[in-house]
Amino acid sequence: MTTATEISNRIIEAVMAQKLAPGSRLGEQQLAMLFDCSRTIVREALTRLATRGIVTVSARRGWYVIEPSEDEAREAFEARRVIELGLLHQLKVVDKAAVRQLKSHLQREKAALAGTDVGMRSFLLGDFHVCLAECLGNSLLADTLRDFTARTTLIAMLYQSSHDAAQSCDDHVRIVEALEVGDIARAEALMAEHIGTVQSALRLQASSDPLAGLRDALAPVRKSPPATAVAGDTAKPSRPRRSRAASKISTPPASDKDAASADTSTYLGALL
Repeated sequence: MTTATEISNRIIEAVMAQKLAPGSRLGEQQLAMLFDCSRTIVREALTRLATRGIVTVSARRGWYVIEPSEDEAREAFEARRVIELGLLHQLKVVDKAAVRQLKSHLQREKAALAGTDVGMRSFLLGDFHVCLAECLGNSLLADTLRDFTARTTLIAMLYQSSHDAAQSCDDHVRIVEALEVGDIARAEALMAEHIGTVQSALRLQASSDPLAGLRDALAPVRKSPPATAVAGDTAKPSRPRRSRAASKISTPPASDKDAASADTSTYLGALL
């Protein structure tokens, strides 16, 4: 029988492969049928993912993949920056076996870029950072980075990242090259630049205004000034007629974020 660990791992992989979008519903019954297990096991897996910050639950709506806010997006990248730069900063030497493993991962990245499997490409680009922590001998940070990488993958989907996958692969290659020659300081600088580039590609506002949409919708409608009476005209000026078009308050266009999250319900059987 499928275990809760296996189910949670599959959901994390689906997120990193961009097969589960932010806001996707995770029905207990559907997952139980998909993995041929009880709803108790599914609930255990989802509870673990909620603790790790990947899914959220509502008493009335059920389980959903998280939709990080802009503040949470910034915090996730800051957390990755602290972990990954700290991991490299304390490094003294990199053994040849670790370099070989990293190069093997890079070969898989390049093959995925040349192929058509977008999901595999997305997964491998994110998994590079997990692989790096594992190769450097810190399995605890590798597990932590897996969760943060999944969160930043959701952030990239939600905020429509314009970052190029080929550029990410090139960044990874340069980092490994620096590690191979023992230039750890350069590897750390390259990692900082890489994370910054990925973050800057997000469509995040400099400062968020939670009332922006409502503020625009309820702004006073500007009325055209009344017509000036002609000199010598003794007739009482008629009241300007308000056109039907002017009497209607137009609805502000949906934001990119709303459009991105409008279609997130996907059948799980096609994803996991």
